[in-house]
Amino acid sequence: MDKDRVAGTAHQVKGAVKEAAGKLMGDAKTEASGAAEKAAGKVQNAVGGAKDAVRDATDTKR
Repeated sequence: MDKDRVAGTAHQVKGAVKEAAGKLMGDAKTEASGAAEKAAGKVQNAVGGAKDAVRDATDTKR
């Protein structure tokens, strides 16, 4: 598993918590910040997945 997948998942979780906290407190700025961080985490996770796929495809030890 690529380190980008781990970091991306962490950003998704952190963003989800921020977004929920923003909704709970009625703070649109915190909610938007959390949504943005969650989206960035999804992108980072996808990049890590692509790296894993390339690594698996080029793995010569099979």
